Amino acid sequence: MTGGPASGMPRLLRAGMGAAAVGLLLIYNSVDTGPSTDAAATQAAPPAATASAAPGPEAAAGPAAGAAAPGAPAAPPLKPSKPTRLRIPQIAVDAPFTELTLNPAGQLNAPPPDDKNLVGWYRDGVTPGERGSSVVAGHVDTTKGPAVFLLLSLLVPGNKVEVSRADGTVAVFSVDAVETFAKDAFPDKKVYGKTPDAQLRLITCGGTYDKKRRDYLDNVVVFAHLESSHKA
Repeated sequence: MTGGPASGMPRLLRAGMGAAAVGLLLIYNSVDTGPSTDAAATQAAPPAATASAAPGPEAAAGPAAGAAAPGAPAAPPLKPSKPTRLRIPQIAVDAPFTELTLNPAGQLNAPPPDDKNLVGWYRDGVTPGERGSSVVAGHVDTTKGPAVFLLLSLLVPGNKVEVSRADGTVAVFSVDAVETFAKDAFPDKKVYGKTPDAQLRLITCGGTYDKKRRDYLDNVVVFAHLESSHKA
């Protein structure tokens, strides 16, 4: 999404074949369109991960896509319901959602760069708490300063991520891992692959900002599974 010096723009990674249909795999890359700053990282990208997207819930899983970590039982998946608010107490995140769409070129539009406290969810993707990998993206910084996912990389296994949903439920996820991947070697199947339970991916940009490429070189990805749910 937007990085300190940039407004974040998604780039189409490639098309893949899912069991149900062909879909798009996307990661966010930042594009330098604003004044340079010393921001630490930028926002990363959600894929079109639905039953109609690849690899999607029915496709072959990658090495780390799969069930919750040993010793961390997963709750039964919830029915689809749009997310309304994201809370991560450990890093003081309390932000509303916006729906993300694709532009005419097939790229995922970034959340508005003028709102530092906003996360985006691809509206045609898996909803948080539903079976499969739901993807949420947020700016780490914008031209206005630090943003919602600035401290995302500081999460550790066991931290909780709460997603309020339009149906009045709160899906509570437990963090399994936090990893950083080079954008030019992004592990699609590991991040977006088949999962037998409800999982969440929080993605943002990270690593070194390459002025020549006008982009951050890495993506930070938080892997989490649905631990429980309750009424709001």
